[in-house]
Amino acid sequence: MDKFRMIFQFLQSNQESFMNGICSIMALASAQMYSAFDFNCPCLPGYNLAYSIGILLTPPLVLFLLGLVMNNNISMLAEEWKRPPGRRAKDPAVLRYMFCSMAQRALIAPVVWVAVTLLDGKCFLCAFCTAVPVATLGNGSLVPSLPPPELARLLARVPCPEIYDGHWLLAREVAVRYLRCISQALGWSFVLLTTLLAFVVRSVRPCFTQAAFLKSKYWSHYIDIERKLFDETCTEHAKAFAKVCIQQFFEAMNHDLELGHTHGVLATATDTATATATEAAPNPSDRMEEEREKLHGIIDQGTINKLLTSWHKCKPPLQLGQEAPLMGNGWTGGGPRPPRKEVATYFSKV
Repeated sequence: MDKFRMIFQFLQSNQESFMNGICSIMALASAQMYSAFDFNCPCLPGYNLAYSIGILLTPPLVLFLLGLVMNNNISMLAEEWKRPPGRRAKDPAVLRYMFCSMAQRALIAPVVWVAVTLLDGKCFLCAFCTAVPVATLGNGSLVPSLPPPELARLLARVPCPEIYDGHWLLAREVAVRYLRCISQALGWSFVLLTTLLAFVVRSVRPCFTQAAFLKSKYWSHYIDIERKLFDETCTEHAKAFAKVCIQQFFEAMNHDLELGHTHGVLATATDTATATATEAAPNPSDRMEEEREKLHGIIDQGTINKLLTSWHKCKPPLQLGQEAPLMGNGWTGGGPRPPRKEVATYFSKV
């Protein structure tokens, strides 16, 4: 159990490894889904091709969208693309790198589905059974005597052995072997092409644009880390703000209760208990001041909303040394704050 916990913590800390693991699981799940899927060809001339194309393309599209949805960077990419420029310009190269990185991982499961479907051959057999060359593989002398609708009806039933009644025209086993061989050839060609394309993208591309690749990768990681740190800081600030508000509420309620006691004995007992508690415990006002210091002066709803709006509209520039305080529209002046003068005061005993 400890080993699984360590692996899970490592995947959580490493976003890239986590997404690679998710994509691998989705690829295995897509192959398992196809093996569990009950493929039933309609065996009708007007529906075989449409049904096969739907089975070949619809699940890969769903898997691709799921791969994008499960990637946490999709919201970060949309936010970076739609945000106002403010004091930080948007880099199209970083956006392209982020989208390509997500698309490459999300395409793994669809590629596996298409490859498995073509290698199995059922979908291709259902789609192109009406295009079997009967003159070459069957009794071609009977073809001119059959009207085209009747010939298409007979060939459309090739994937369905229980209703196929055209053995006198074409042996079903011959047509099935012929179409499955073509489907498997296309499947292996598809696997080879996707493998070569992945090799080119992962290995050859950085060799030509290494500097641009490194810059895009660096700033993509920066945006991800900056977003996580901002969320953590907002969580800490919200927790401290709520704690101070709750303390103020209970102190106000305690004050109201003390004013409501009108009986002398009860008031005396309350004063004695309060004095004893005050002597035993630290001063609540001191604790509240410490909590206020953690809020960095952001102590009301309007200031917090203004700060969040400024972060969205006017993100700080990517330059260290910006010490100017935040104002209503983001950062003040372009230069750093001038150095403060140190004043020393000496006291002497008289």
